[in-house]
Formats: sequence, structure tokens, C-alpha cells
Amino acid sequence: MIQAAHRLSRLASASALALTLAAPLGLAPIFATPAQAFLFGGGGRIVYDPRNHAENILSAARALEQINNQITQLQNEAQMLMNQARNLASLPYSSLQALQQNVDRTRQLLSEAQNIAFDVAQIDQIFQQDYANIPMAAPEAQLLADARSRWENTVGGLQDALRVQAGVVGNLDGQRAELSALVGESQSAVGALQATQAGNQLLALQSQQIADLIAVVAANGRASALVEAERSAAAEQGRVQRERFLTPGAGYQPGNARMFNN
Repeated sequence: MIQAAHRLSRLASASALALTLAAPLGLAPIFATPAQAFLFGGGGRIVYDPRNHAENILSAARALEQINNQITQLQNEAQMLMNQARNLASLPYSSLQALQQNVDRTRQLLSEAQNIAFDVAQIDQIFQQDYANIPMAAPEAQLLADARSRWENTVGGLQDALRVQAGVVGNLDGQRAELSALVGESQSAVGALQATQAGNQLLALQSQQIADLIAVVAANGRASALVEAERSAAAEQGRVQRERFLTPGAGYQPGNARMFNN
């Protein structure tokens, strides 16, 4: 913009100089017309030459036309520089901070996942410990503790999914306000750069909405996976307990029972 303003100032100075220099050239034939059109004849008489007069008028008209063409050219160049300056004007509005805050809130909710985080190494370790390996020799107290741990993981996953959904819904009001502001800035853009920057920020808003959608899908998928994993582990634990119950010598042992405090 500084270079454009500098060029505009130089063109204005050149225009003024051209007018100053061209004015005497255009007026010179006019002032010279009487001296050249009226000639001295024999005996000191003044003789009018109409052809010379006409040529002087034509010369003055051509000079004036050239000056007008130069002025028009300078005006066009000045308008072109003004248009370039508008095209280079930056958009005075930015939604980056608001979009970044929305992304940070969603990321914070995902990082607060209970019991089993969104971490591959931790998922492998916990699944190997609580879901995939149910030993036959584990005491009943250990089996109950593992079952409760799996239940807590499932409930925590469902709660995390609900929290992420609530956070994404909470971002909608801010996204709606940013969308309205960016559309207004785009419609009132004075140049190509402002329109492009407004379009880029609209794309950033759309990307943030897609990121929220991915977060919701991930949280819901995690909760569903934990429900299925708990169901599979419960089925395996039931099989182990049934096998232990039916194993001879280590299964059910009869004994005396007391009922109704008698």
C-alpha cells in the first residue's frame, strides 16, 4: 500500500508538471496566429492569410487534444493505483482467537477422558489386564473387582461422550456469531484481499466444526466400544466361573444351611 501511494503521488506530480509544460505549447499557436496570419505586403500594407490562420488553429487543436489525452491517461493510471490499493487492503476482522478457543475447549474435554484415555499404549495395557485375560485361578474377590473396574470404565466412557457432546453444542452459539460476522465482512469487502481473507476464515470456521464433529464421533465410538468390551469380558468371566463351578473337586461343596434364623 505504501508503494501504491508513492506511485500515486508521483503520478499526481507528473500530471501537474505536464499541464504546466503543455499549456504554453498549446497556447503558443493561438498567440502566434495574428502575427503569422497577417503579413506585410508591398508598401507596408497588412495582408490576411486565411490558410496560415487555419493551420495555426488546427495545430492548437491538436496540441490541446494531446494534452487532454495525457490527462485522461494519468487519471486512468491514478484510478488503477487506487484499485490496487483497495485490493491490497487487509481484512480488519479476525475470528482466529474465537475459533482457537472452541478447539481448545473440545481438546480439553477429550483429554479429561476417565480411566481409559485416547492413548494407544494405555488402551492396550488396560485391555490386556482387565478385558482380555481372565485367569481361572483368580479368587472371587479379584473377579468381582475386575468386573467393577470394567463397569466403571463403561460408565466413565458414556459420561465422557455426553460431556463432549455438551461442549460441542456449547460451541454452536459462538460459531453462529462468527459466521454472521464473517459473512458481513465478506459482503462489505473493498478489495480482493479482504474477500479472500474472509473466505479463508469461513473455511477455518468450517474446519473447526468438522473437528467438533470428529470429537463427538470419537467419544461416542469410545463409549460404544467400552460397552461391547464389558459385555464380552462379562461373558468370558461367566464362562470361567461356570467352568470352575463344574470342575470336580474344586466346584460346589455341600454344607449345612440355616434359614430364618433357626
